Amino acid sequence: MSDSRDKPVKANIFAAGAILWRPAADDSAHDAEIALVHRPRYDDWSFPKGKLDAGETAVVAAAREIEEETGFRAALGRSLGKVTYPIPGHRKLKRVDYWIARTLDGQFTPNEEVDELRWVTPEKAFDMLSYPMDRSVLRRFRRVPLDTTTALLVRHAKAGSRKKYKGDDRFRPLDASGRAQAAALVAQLTAFGGDRVVSADRTRCIKTVEPFAESHGLEVTLEPSLSEEEYRADPDRSRKRALDIASGPGTPVICSQGKVIPPLLGWWAERDGVVLPPARNRKASMWVLSLRGDRLVAADHLDSPLPVDGRASADTRRT
Repeated sequence: MSDSRDKPVKANIFAAGAILWRPAADDSAHDAEIALVHRPRYDDWSFPKGKLDAGETAVVAAAREIEEETGFRAALGRSLGKVTYPIPGHRKLKRVDYWIARTLDGQFTPNEEVDELRWVTPEKAFDMLSYPMDRSVLRRFRRVPLDTTTALLVRHAKAGSRKKYKGDDRFRPLDASGRAQAAALVAQLTAFGGDRVVSADRTRCIKTVEPFAESHGLEVTLEPSLSEEEYRADPDRSRKRALDIASGPGTPVICSQGKVIPPLLGWWAERDGVVLPPARNRKASMWVLSLRGDRLVAADHLDSPLPVDGRASADTRRT
């Protein structure tokens, strides 16, 4: 008879964090400085991170922890994957999902959790970090270019059955689940610094990003070429418009449909030599695209803006 204690232990504590960075001073030989925080409870140096609160996704937790521990608002960018490690004295594994995060504004004030913050070069950080797993995350960070912009490509939320809807399908609304997904996307898109909203001219697409736009005082710009019908009729035109939008100013949020996003990204990735991670392209899922101009550098996939199985989904797939 097998002993249950022999079974592998899955991660059962979930956390999220980031490597927070800012451009280095003009007279520095380095491109960036990164923030390390000192926690007096453990007397260690680490990156800002913490456990997911009930009902949070890993993305939202990472953004919250950065601000709580450092005092800085930040825009998340490319995923740095996750680390999993045992908790000493317990039969538990902790999983921490990490992102790169660019500093926006703020100021550090010592608090109960963190009594000191230092901005240091990546080389200095490697010597200061207290844990090997943090150094492994730092190695990933050092391999990632920082001179990229971000675009967020969202599939519309749930809108019931196309076959059962009796009216003009262009105006099919979100259902109750879709409205919940759209509400959850507000914090998720905010965490990545979304500041411009473009949508296919379909009600279900507009209503998916409308709560985010309204929460930030933004307008939803309609782009007919991002609809399934327009993409099928003239894919070259639709691709050009998508690239123009993605490479424009700020961090655009782009909402489209299930028969547009996979072929568009497949073409884009093949053109630029990027291998896309597996993705189920579910309703309200999103791609975080790292770009240089309109050239795709990397693509990370977030499966859902909603918590899963009583905790937040950290189903982040990265290249």
